[in-house]
Amino acid sequence: MLKDFYIEDAVKLPEGTEVELLGWVRNKRAHGGLVFIDLRDRTGVIQVAVKRGLVPESSFEKAEEIKQESAVKIRGVVRHDPRAPGGVEIQCRDLEVLGPSLDDFPIKKGVKVKFILDNRHLHIRSPRVAAIMKIRSTLMSSARSWLEEHGFIEVNCPSFITAAVEGGATLFKVDYFGREVYLTQSSQFYQEAAIYSLEKVYSLQPSFRAELSRTRRHLTEFWHLEAEMAYAELEDMMKVVEELFHAMVLGVYETDQRELEILGLKIDPDVAKPPYPRVRYAEALEILQRKGFEIEWGDDFGADEERELSKEFEKPFFVTHWPKEAKAFYHLPDPREPSVCRNADLLTPGGYGEVVGGGQRIHDYEQLLERIREEGLNPEDYKWYLDLRKYGSVPHSGFGLGIERMLWWLLRLPHIRDACLFPRTPARVYP
Repeated sequence: MLKDFYIEDAVKLPEGTEVELLGWVRNKRAHGGLVFIDLRDRTGVIQVAVKRGLVPESSFEKAEEIKQESAVKIRGVVRHDPRAPGGVEIQCRDLEVLGPSLDDFPIKKGVKVKFILDNRHLHIRSPRVAAIMKIRSTLMSSARSWLEEHGFIEVNCPSFITAAVEGGATLFKVDYFGREVYLTQSSQFYQEAAIYSLEKVYSLQPSFRAELSRTRRHLTEFWHLEAEMAYAELEDMMKVVEELFHAMVLGVYETDQRELEILGLKIDPDVAKPPYPRVRYAEALEILQRKGFEIEWGDDFGADEERELSKEFEKPFFVTHWPKEAKAFYHLPDPREPSVCRNADLLTPGGYGEVVGGGQRIHDYEQLLERIREEGLNPEDYKWYLDLRKYGSVPHSGFGLGIERMLWWLLRLPHIRDACLFPRTPARVYP
């Protein structure tokens, strides 16, 4: 029973065309000898009219008794009727129940957010969630297309690691056959190894951060689009990021208008059109201090600071040259100003915060070893990473983009967990 015909096909057919549709009962309304069923599949919703006398009596009785979310097969005829939602309905000739709902469907208007999250496995059937997930898919396919068109090669990196890429406090510990290892925070180090044969690489896979942050913008598991480039400096990296970011937004604009309509949204791809403003950390700090924030040199920006700073810009913008102490050890100190690094975060307007973090990596062996020691880390834990600087090291740069963060901003979602099929937060690991 492999399905090859969908609701989106049916609505384009001429009056009187016979069709067979498979789907689920989204809603049902009975009016005497007439039952209206809103039938949904992955492509949309269509009204089905089941009229007594035009269908076998058994089919009409099934239509009267059927519960929400039952799976059905509908055979009928296309009718164009301006009174029907979308101007098209199916006049049923036969109804077969493929999988009945055994109970009343629990997801109803007015239920609490906690209930919806506890029943996320059922809530994802809603057209709204389906639209978000389709747009998410477009973001990722658009990213892959752009990267591969520009010479990047996809690699797959380990999820088990032995040393921190970011801060050690955000590592998830795992018992690995009696040895303590961690879930990866980033694929960066493995990508850096790959550039010495493939030169430009990317990966799209989960990363994990054990941050006990109960905010609208934090997840403990998120999908991470990361890339590394040999022979690339900071400006090269930022140019790639802004062109990729725009291509991803443009992909949604060109592909997902129906999904945006379901969400009640319009997006303007020009909001992400390069070039993006660049502001150095020192300048951003002055802006925030003028606005009354008690923030000192070397402090990271929190949600409030990022929200206020984003009011200065109408499109995504880079904050560059962060203090050395504010970022990870592998960022290259600027030769002209060693107290800051050649790195950049991409922030989005509207207060959604950092979406991309990246920069130029230290490519000199002794300099990297010194920074590892400065941070109080054990060089033995990074032996293989240091090895990369011993055999033909070259200047290189890379970045990581959070898919959920980008989707959260683009669709103006209430919470970042709405950008996931099954979100993982400090409070939630079920279902």
